[in-house]
Amino acid sequence: MRQTFKHLDFRIRDRIESLWDKGVEQKEIAKIVGVHKSTVSREIQWRKKEDGTYSATVAEHKAGVKRANSKYQGMKIEQNQWLKRHIVREMKQYRSPDEIAGKMKEERWKVRVSADAIYRWLRSSMGQRYCRYLCTKRYRKKPHSDAPKRHIIQNMRSIHSIPADPGWVTEGDTFLSPKKVSRYAGVLVGWRETKLLKGDLVKSLRPIHTTKVVRKIRNECAIDALILDQGGENREHEKFGVPSYFCDPASPRQKPFIESSIGLLRRWFWPKGTDLSKISKEEFQEKLEIINNKYRKTLRYRSASEVSRECGILK
Repeated sequence: MRQTFKHLDFRIRDRIESLWDKGVEQKEIAKIVGVHKSTVSREIQWRKKEDGTYSATVAEHKAGVKRANSKYQGMKIEQNQWLKRHIVREMKQYRSPDEIAGKMKEERWKVRVSADAIYRWLRSSMGQRYCRYLCTKRYRKKPHSDAPKRHIIQNMRSIHSIPADPGWVTEGDTFLSPKKVSRYAGVLVGWRETKLLKGDLVKSLRPIHTTKVVRKIRNECAIDALILDQGGENREHEKFGVPSYFCDPASPRQKPFIESSIGLLRRWFWPKGTDLSKISKEEFQEKLEIINNKYRKTLRYRSASEVSRECGILK
């Protein structure tokens, strides 16, 4: 049968000190405090002071120090040198910790670590020199002190409650100018089936501007369901005139098309850091038309505009 163990606390150490000072034998002390006699022997031998006496306060301090130093960040990686060499070798080939950990999990390695464990090791003193192989070259965790406040959105419907046959499903999202430059943003709505993109520039992410853009798109195109994130710009979703469903917190993967479309626009036209206030609305619409007229393999090398007209999405 497996034995159970427990750490000695200050109360037991105080009793051991009192009984030891009175000359009680270790065997009797163990019976009184309810532990094995070897536990008392090790406790006195390892935790005693330099003069040979036993103090509960000193013993508690020594035990706390030992427990604090028993584990450290990246211990599993440092103790398995072959695992460490594998991680470093993969990072040198431009693989991220998420890729490395995911591959090990997929291949069912007996000894493996998670992506978070790799990042913690990289941020420790032992793994920090390998941070230069990260794509960000960042040696410290990115601060999030300026993270936006969470907004409470009334009457939210979860994405998991979408009907089995919802009709034309769209995804909505925004992309922003740098906060220190301007408050301009782009509001986008994308159709999952036809890959069509519609949107407009707004002066800020106030809900009134988002509502105006979505209502305009709804009047021009057929929309049966709209998937959104839980951003504050969507607080007035009940005024959109279309059933809205919200993703789980921090789950952009639940609206993949609009996320990838924003990435495409960023790569082609407006990289991160672009001041959107310097972009005219005519130029914004022109770039969206370029994307909508691309031939897509998923549409059998037809454009999103063509397929949307055939399906009756464009009114």
